[in-house]
Amino acid sequence: MSPEAMRRELECVHPAAFGWALACCGGDRTRAEDALQTSYLKILDGRARFDGRASFRTWVFAVVRRTAAEDWRRAVLRRLLPLGALDGRAVAAGDPGTALVRSESTRRLLAVLAQLPRRQREVLHLVFYQDLTIAEAAAVLGISLGTARTHYERGKTALRKRLGDDLA
Repeated sequence: MSPEAMRRELECVHPAAFGWALACCGGDRTRAEDALQTSYLKILDGRARFDGRASFRTWVFAVVRRTAAEDWRRAVLRRLLPLGALDGRAVAAGDPGTALVRSESTRRLLAVLAQLPRRQREVLHLVFYQDLTIAEAAAVLGISLGTARTHYERGKTALRKRLGDDLA
């Protein structure tokens, strides 16, 4: 599909895609707008490719759903582990209670991350903190895409198992 045809199709499905983005983001309009914009960027720059196995509308909805889920996972991990915690800087928060809870969560997450195999930690860091795709993380680490996906899934599963409901 040509870029111009892709743009026309996106314009046609936009109202429904926005409604779907709202549903995927729990009704949060700002998150939905961000997820939809990111989805459109993925589509227009070729990171998401339409292969014709489903209708265009169905494919766009799948891209929006995956993008919203990726954004949500990143937000959860960023709340639990601010980047400053990785190099020892203090967690900045206006409320001391919030800082205490966040620092305890951060300590717990750091302890669990330290237990993961190095490759799993690296893939998770590249995907969640550097906003790379799994394919880009694989290229950075010099491993195959399948291997990166395996490390990513195993790392997420181990985090969920060890942290319990904190990520749910």
